[in-house]
Amino acid sequence: MKWYAGLVGYKFVAFKSASTPDEKSHGQIYRATIGPFRTKRGAKWAETYGFLNPNFQTVNDAERMARNNTGIPTN
Repeated sequence: MKWYAGLVGYKFVAFKSASTPDEKSHGQIYRATIGPFRTKRGAKWAETYGFLNPNFQTVNDAERMARNNTGIPTN
């Protein structure tokens, strides 16, 4: 099973799914989804820091910032 982040209200929620989320399978729960993430750490980072974060555009952004243990990259 792979990790995804789904948009519920105004926050992301990390979840595991055996199939790729689509409107039919997950549309009643999530307004939008992103993933699959390579790691649980990346999905949990998206859950905690992802909403309205302009530095979070892709799964790779979340994975990179989770690896660096930061919510906002420092320059």
